[in-house]
Amino acid sequence: MQPYSFLHHAAPLKKPQFSLLPKNSIKRLIPKSSMDTNSSHPPNFISVFSKLPSLFDNSTGVDGNRKPLNLWPGMYHSPVTIALWETKSKIFERLLSPPLDAPPQTQLRTKTPSMSRTVVLYNFSSDFILREQYRDPWNEVRIGKLLEDLDALAGTISVKHCSDDDSTTRPLLLITASVDKIVLRKPIRVDIDLRISGSVIWVGRSSIEIHLEVTQAMEGSSPASDSVALTANFIFVARDSQTGKAAPVNRLQPETENEKLLLDEAEARSKLRKRKRGEDTRDNENQVVDRLQALLAEGRIFCDMPALADRNSILLRDTRLENFLICQPQQRNIHGRIFGGFLMHRAFELAFSTAYVFAGTVPRFLEVDHVDFLRPLDVGDFVRLKSCVLYTELDNPEHPSINVEVVAHVTRPEIRSSEVSNTFYFTFTVPPEAKAMNDGFQIRNVVPATEEEARQVLERHDAKALQLMRGASK
Repeated sequence: MQPYSFLHHAAPLKKPQFSLLPKNSIKRLIPKSSMDTNSSHPPNFISVFSKLPSLFDNSTGVDGNRKPLNLWPGMYHSPVTIALWETKSKIFERLLSPPLDAPPQTQLRTKTPSMSRTVVLYNFSSDFILREQYRDPWNEVRIGKLLEDLDALAGTISVKHCSDDDSTTRPLLLITASVDKIVLRKPIRVDIDLRISGSVIWVGRSSIEIHLEVTQAMEGSSPASDSVALTANFIFVARDSQTGKAAPVNRLQPETENEKLLLDEAEARSKLRKRKRGEDTRDNENQVVDRLQALLAEGRIFCDMPALADRNSILLRDTRLENFLICQPQQRNIHGRIFGGFLMHRAFELAFSTAYVFAGTVPRFLEVDHVDFLRPLDVGDFVRLKSCVLYTELDNPEHPSINVEVVAHVTRPEIRSSEVSNTFYFTFTVPPEAKAMNDGFQIRNVVPATEEEARQVLERHDAKALQLMRGASK
């Protein structure tokens, strides 16, 4: 008997069917086969289930047991992304009905955060197919896949806030501009139900900020704050779908004290970003030169006298990894561009691999420091992802940090061009048990060898310092 012969007899896999709850409520998307009409969840929940419910019914082995998961066909696209895109597509189906020459929205509405708030529920405890889709080799949730879902959820929330519910005006084009911060507060288990909730917390003239929280209630944890496993802030910009120019977005009116606090914090971040862009660095050039020289001192020894170099250090260029990908049609979003969450997922996987090879043990993800989406990606683009360990922080030997940069380049061999489309900054640490297993374990110091590398390191040091200052001022 051929090992994969059961695939020829399995029931054909069908496109997931979703049932949408009444209009004017945030949709709860679940497969019809799993619909629970007596559910106690409020209508702003999106319950997520696996997309292969029929496979078990027709894939039993010779002994009557279910066949191993590694024998299933490879159809593991994120069910969360599918559900969220289904929600967005319903909005756009209604809004795309006007003719192509329809006018833009002129009357801005005032919306509350609750009008865009959306909740996604992962039924890990009861749906083991869903668990398999998100389980990593260490029986925790795959962070890269979760980042993909976060971007999809933020996009859905932005569409809800910017919708004017008028089928006579053309909808806006909403683009992920940056990720301000993603912080993992505790490991996320794959056997306990997970919930992501988010809403718009700040708006500018043509930009909006969305705050997301990932929560997972453990047994014995009482305060709600103890269940927060991850927080994230996404910034979207609105563009006119015809002209491509910046377009105004609906106003925001917070209602609760917490919403007002989040608005104030987001406003402070916006002012900080503007001040940083407008800073004149000429007065500090002498100080920058001194810092560059200090960073390059050890690197010159590596280049000129390698036999005398510090054995606990390594050149930045020797930590580099890279990979390539062709952007496929299956990875596009509803606007026909490449889904930003997909690229963030791929960047995280490369950053994780870079930290893994560098440390010699499985790293633990801490945070996404910052992500810039400088240029959208199109189907067919040839993308080169390059990573390196920018620097390490060894002040606390028990919790060293490994700071990894990933840069995505769009390469066009036909016209001999290459430009940066995205930059990602990830921070990892090493779990204490790794050092307990290896008495001689040590994280090495990373040193730049060129002025360009040294400036990259200084930029990240300064960005970290600004983040710390902002946190201290709260």
